[in-house]
Amino acid sequence: MAKKVYTAKDVEALLQGRGGTDAIERDAILTPSAKDLLRERAPRKGDSDPAVPAEPILPDYTYRWEEHEDPATPAEIRRFFASPEIETLKTRICDMGRRMWEKGYTDGNGGNLVIRVGRNLYLCTQTLISKGYMTPESICLVDGDGKQVAGRYKRTSEVLTHLAVFRAQPKARATCHAHPPHATAFAVAKVQPPTCMIPEAEVFLGQIGIAEYQTPGTPENAKAVGELACDHHAILMANHGVITWGDHVEDAYWKMENTDAYCQTIWIAMHLSPNLSTISPHQARDLIELRKSLGMDDKRADWKECELCDNSDFETGVVCSVDASSRSGRRGDGQSDEQPDPFAAEAAVQRITDTIMKKLEER
Repeated sequence: MAKKVYTAKDVEALLQGRGGTDAIERDAILTPSAKDLLRERAPRKGDSDPAVPAEPILPDYTYRWEEHEDPATPAEIRRFFASPEIETLKTRICDMGRRMWEKGYTDGNGGNLVIRVGRNLYLCTQTLISKGYMTPESICLVDGDGKQVAGRYKRTSEVLTHLAVFRAQPKARATCHAHPPHATAFAVAKVQPPTCMIPEAEVFLGQIGIAEYQTPGTPENAKAVGELACDHHAILMANHGVITWGDHVEDAYWKMENTDAYCQTIWIAMHLSPNLSTISPHQARDLIELRKSLGMDDKRADWKECELCDNSDFETGVVCSVDASSRSGRRGDGQSDEQPDPFAAEAAVQRITDTIMKKLEER
């Protein structure tokens, strides 16, 4: 059998495809230009020459539904639902469900996950199933109105809330809903977590939203959550749980972990001291810029610095103040980075009030 000959054009096509250069047979013949291209771009499997280190890359789990046309007929929908790409996403949903269950974020049959896979198509978990024991067969396919178009089992009753997030936030490609204990405790107490406490939370979550209670699975709950999805990656649903969105289903799950870990940390800190220190507004501005560089919008981008770390409505008896170490020195623009001491300000107001009252009594 004649050996296959690869030209530079053939190698370029392989490098751009999904299979890469692993498809090149070990005894294949490569033209000089093909060999040069391999040395520059990617080592050939089995090549005895020293491998040229490839450029490091970031993992990419995003499903780009815009690259495909939505299936239309029942036969096309069946083929799409059973395609290798969709089977991979089904497995990934099951993996995230198991992680949610193992972390104690779901009890009984609670929680659900959704991935957008078309202009008007969404994969979602079935109803009445433990998220720790799902299989690809547990996944359903629904349209933008929540109508189930594929899948053996009935879809989750809360899919309407997820669909509201996708409609309100075009950047959302996956959503995650669960009942993580610490974040859900904040939701039951109707306490919005403070900001400017931990850099990672500022970057990956931004400000956490809180939606008023509505009956789960209803259009009213979908509306309440959807209205907040434009400005928040994580939303506490009062007396219910949490919903998060991201670039892919693992990203949405990560934000669920971020949210519960953040709420747990704040809760513990509140029991250690009535004084919770924050970073400075100027430092918060730097983190918002970092969010923007990662492709995440932040509704606080145009806020004044005095508004960025304003936690005055956070919790009675707990004071959030800028840590002294973060207010010393000068900013790069020559302006002072120092923040007023809230206790000193309160004392000054009291002195002024006492003086005014004394003057009034003398009249």
